[in-house]
Amino acid sequence: MANKEGHRRFGSVRKLPSGRYQARYPGPDGQMRNAPETFARKSDADRYLTLVEAQIARHEWTDPTRAKIKVANYARRWIDQRPNLRPRTVHLYGWLLDKHIVPYLGGTELGRLDTPMVRDWRANLLGNGVSVSMAAKAYRLLRAVLMTAVKEDMILPRNPCRIPGADQEKPAERPVLTLAQVFKLADIVPPRYRALVLVTTFGCLRWGEVAALQRQDVDTVTGTIRVRQAYTEQRGVGLVLGPPKSRAGRRTITLPPAVVAVVRDHLAAEVDDNPEALVFTTESGRPIWRGNLNKLIDWKANISRIGQPNLHFHDLRHTGNTLAAQTGASTRDLMARMGHDSPQAALIYQHATAEADRAIAQALHEAVRADRKKTRKATGGKGKSGKKAGGKKGGKRPTDRDEAGGERP
Repeated sequence: MANKEGHRRFGSVRKLPSGRYQARYPGPDGQMRNAPETFARKSDADRYLTLVEAQIARHEWTDPTRAKIKVANYARRWIDQRPNLRPRTVHLYGWLLDKHIVPYLGGTELGRLDTPMVRDWRANLLGNGVSVSMAAKAYRLLRAVLMTAVKEDMILPRNPCRIPGADQEKPAERPVLTLAQVFKLADIVPPRYRALVLVTTFGCLRWGEVAALQRQDVDTVTGTIRVRQAYTEQRGVGLVLGPPKSRAGRRTITLPPAVVAVVRDHLAAEVDDNPEALVFTTESGRPIWRGNLNKLIDWKANISRIGQPNLHFHDLRHTGNTLAAQTGASTRDLMARMGHDSPQAALIYQHATAEADRAIAQALHEAVRADRKKTRKATGGKGKSGKKAGGKKGGKRPTDRDEAGGERP
């Protein structure tokens, strides 16, 4: 909007009766807007208008009036408007928001958030005893909410969640069972749940997936199970049957023959002939809840008996994933078996397997070296011919080096 000759080309500045200066400018939509605050000097108002004009030219301008919405209100609306969130995820996001975000930042206007404020919020969480993993979950939720404000709603020019490492969880390393421990656990739980332990482990299944398996999902001829649905537990609602966690969650998994034999016996003894009958239920035929599993199979006592007192049921899937990675399967094959859209999880298991393989190689190297050293000591440094190693008299004994200068085993 042009002003009178000699005045500003963009926007206008006027002096208020209070002596302060007010800046006005046309937004991209043509509507006139006031600067969110007044200025003590006219030069400050002019500078503000210059910055606004540059933001509009770069398509970086955001409407300051829309940025007055409170963080709590915007975040709750954000959760409500996510169409593809699973009920369990909606519950988690709502809990994180009410527990860790709203008490600190809920009353803050979106446009007033900045990185130092977010940094202080995270420091307060950690200072009040919130774990690093839980703080990371809350941080990722806040970052996702604000990213929508930046990219979709264009309320903010940039996301203030810019703290390196704040989104990273550092959970304790989960236990991985040996094959012997897996089968021992399967043998000591009540017979009704032996197949549950083995299918969860060797099928790499999530709790909700294994709990929702039906007879029609199991083919003992081909030795496969089909994952097409999963249970989620919703507070105040109960068990809800729905699709798997992700698109990749719909999959068909081949079980080892030894496990198929156990599943075949389980179907014959414990499962109704109805194709929609659940494969794993309580003795009364009801679906198994995560919360009543401990009582059903005396979980705590039995995991102590196999030497893994801190084992969680989900660790059976973790064990299965690890065992699958140790077979040398490709990333794509592991993703398909585990039901992941992203290769990130598969790469973690492959990385762990590669490290274990290098450790094995190094241990073998040390064992060979120790054996060679023991042999030399027993023969007094002499070779098979009885002569001392070293070749010609007075010559140096050759060291255990290869052509490249590396030490031989």
